[in-house]
Amino acid sequence: MTQLRRALGFRDLVLFYLATTFSLRWIATAAAVGPVALVFWVIAAACLFVPMVFTVVELSSRYPEEGGVYVWSKRAFGPFSAFMTGWMYWATNLPYFPGLLYFAAANALFVVPAGPTTQSLSASPPYFIAVAVAGLTVAVVLNIVGLNVGKWLSNAGAIAGWIPIALLIAFGLYSWRKYGSATPITISSLKPGTGLKDLVFLSTIAFAFGGVESASTMGEEIVDARRTVPRAVIAAGVLIAAFYIVSTWCLLLALPKEQISGLQGLLQAVQALAAKAGAAWIIPIVAVTITLNALGGVGGWFAATARLPFVAGIDRFLPPVFGKLHPRWRTPYVALLVQAAIAFVFIFLGQAGTSVRGAYDALVSMGIISYFIPFLFMFAAIVKLQREPAGPEVLRVPGGAPVAKLFGVMGFLVSIAAIVLACVPAEDDPNKTLALVKIVGGSAVLVIIGAIIYFMGKRRS
Repeated sequence: MTQLRRALGFRDLVLFYLATTFSLRWIATAAAVGPVALVFWVIAAACLFVPMVFTVVELSSRYPEEGGVYVWSKRAFGPFSAFMTGWMYWATNLPYFPGLLYFAAANALFVVPAGPTTQSLSASPPYFIAVAVAGLTVAVVLNIVGLNVGKWLSNAGAIAGWIPIALLIAFGLYSWRKYGSATPITISSLKPGTGLKDLVFLSTIAFAFGGVESASTMGEEIVDARRTVPRAVIAAGVLIAAFYIVSTWCLLLALPKEQISGLQGLLQAVQALAAKAGAAWIIPIVAVTITLNALGGVGGWFAATARLPFVAGIDRFLPPVFGKLHPRWRTPYVALLVQAAIAFVFIFLGQAGTSVRGAYDALVSMGIISYFIPFLFMFAAIVKLQREPAGPEVLRVPGGAPVAKLFGVMGFLVSIAAIVLACVPAEDDPNKTLALVKIVGGSAVLVIIGAIIYFMGKRRS
């Protein structure tokens, strides 16, 4: 792994976290629920995001090697836990890539003037599949060439996300001042419920905060990772939390919550307000930036997770070919290509037997389950690894071991709740039984496959 190129600096990492953690699609998802989403953002930030940020800060400073969550779990619980952590974290992106690419495809329709063709494509599975395949291909090619090239996709995606956010904030405040809030925001509308629907939504919001642990998988490709990662995590974390809360508020100012779509709500708000201001010409530009933001997220996540089968190949839990570097570009090209091949399969499986919206919801739920399983190991690791001495170069959680353990327990409990709640199908899914089978069955199959691969690899070694 010493032959890997150190291509990521502080600026690259901050943009990387913004591309992988801050996603424009969650703003529309949150605003569609109404003003109570603002309270849910705060709850998710306090119960999961803050513990996650400080857990990553300390663990990445203690153990800055390539592999991130894989290495942390290995230090705390041994090779089997490490492999399953890496496996499930990697598997997260198999359903996550199509979900994010579906979001890109939905918003790309706004690049051209509305008409019969765009209306038909908005509910066309072949269109969404084609865009997902094309977007994933771009991410694969750039990352095989190298992080020094691939990072520009995530950098561009992060920067592109600022444009619609700035416009949304400006339009929302303008609309509020001139017309009043399109969605009434009162004390009663901010009161969170405790029903199943509310809890399921909270788990989705918690999932939106995931990503600040992602770059640590590329520890040996980061310039001075022990110092750079913690600084970038804290800087990006503050921006991410602020962006989510302020943007959701401004979207509610701009549109009634009943008119907000989880897939296209952000563009719908900008479209409505641009029409009022006589600036409809700006819609295609915003559509391009939102689409690019989604593609940047795909590129960033694709790079981060491919490093996990790479280190597993080096440890011989996967065939050694996974640990090979490209002879010219010094990238884990085998891990990247295998990940791409399986992600292509998920693009088609997610669409099977349901609507575009149903496929999107199922993909999101599967992503939540497989993503939070590694978090169980990560939060447990921060608790157990407090026993190991930390040198003066390690950046500790403020308050030391007691606070670190508290954050670990909080994050662990929230992760368990998110996994359970993600199994509940969406209310409007036309086939709830099929959705449940795909969500639970797909996640269970991933766990079983991972365990089989580990024990086969252990037997070989």
